[in-house]
Amino acid sequence: MFLKIISLSLAAIFLTNPSVAETFEVQMLNKGETGAMVFEPSYLKVAVGDKVTFLPASKGHNAVTIKGMFPENVEKFKSKIGKPFSVTLPVEGLYGIKCTPHYAIGMVALIQVGTAINLDEALNVKHKGKATARFETLFEKVN
Repeated sequence: MFLKIISLSLAAIFLTNPSVAETFEVQMLNKGETGAMVFEPSYLKVAVGDKVTFLPASKGHNAVTIKGMFPENVEKFKSKIGKPFSVTLPVEGLYGIKCTPHYAIGMVALIQVGTAINLDEALNVKHKGKATARFETLFEKVN
């Protein structure tokens, strides 16, 4: 019984302690394994409080939240073109990300933080060009 209480206490500490948050890296690429003008990986599932770092492995890219594709009460973000950018994701939900110069040719990513509480809203956002087809594939990964 004593060991069970200690195990549960340690689990509670690790689940509520932000120092155990993970950092994920997303490459911004002209050409990647999945095609041209891509974020790799283009889909991530992370926990509340985790950090995502966008790395411009190729020139001319940024990471920007897409209107209607991030949880309420979360500030939008926009990185500078060609600069690394990190963001801590504070709220559960889906975060749609685009590269501003390459959005219409499908340079998008989807980050699921915990439960996809804003799935319906995110699904209803209209996209430009090839971004539509890429998001259809990304939404299939949401669970």
